[in-house]
Amino acid sequence: MNYNEIDLRGLTADQQLTMSQAFPVLMRKVYVWMTLALAITGFTAYAVANSPGILQAIYTNQILFWGLIIGEFALVFGVSAAINKLSLTTATLMFILYSVINGALLSYIFLYYTASSVATVFFITAGTFAAMAIVGYTTKTDLSSMGKILFMALIGLIIATLVNLFIKSDGLTMILSYVGVLIFVGLTAWDSQKIKQMLLQAPDVGEGAQKLALLGALTLYLDFINLFIYLLRIFGRRE
Repeated sequence: MNYNEIDLRGLTADQQLTMSQAFPVLMRKVYVWMTLALAITGFTAYAVANSPGILQAIYTNQILFWGLIIGEFALVFGVSAAINKLSLTTATLMFILYSVINGALLSYIFLYYTASSVATVFFITAGTFAAMAIVGYTTKTDLSSMGKILFMALIGLIIATLVNLFIKSDGLTMILSYVGVLIFVGLTAWDSQKIKQMLLQAPDVGEGAQKLALLGALTLYLDFINLFIYLLRIFGRRE
């Protein structure tokens, strides 16, 4: 079945009406949550970058630095794996906490790159993300096969990035940045289509459906942040 086709056979007219009313509400929640998380991350990154004491504590204290990174992974996997067991409030708070931690760790960009280039790359990222999200939302082509390929490519990108931590090749870093952009451009379209399919089948706007919308927001947030980071490595101007 195509992602844009939902089988409504067997549902009453009232059930179909409820589904049609729930979908736009849930999709709106996805993008509102994602936008709020990006705003929290940006505000936190800027605040930490302008707080020398906090910045020094994060990047000179290895225990704190790696604790924050491990905390990030724990929160993402926790929300993704246990979304059905968590309450909506708990899942939302975990998402907010993740946004704050991610902002603290991304604070270096305001010191490493010029403010104008950070702003420019942000708008480039926003435009690219919006275009691919629209493509994923509106296309009638099933992108699931492409998604599987992109996921395998993402694993390869992660492995290559880890290897480059040891060899520290500037050339490889730039190649991986271009590859990362291509991967997350594709993932944005795939995830948008996947989220649309998932929420089209939500019977109402109850807590269960809202938790799925929150998970969708987290997915798109990660796509945006990663796309921004890779584009910044390519187009960002250093201080």
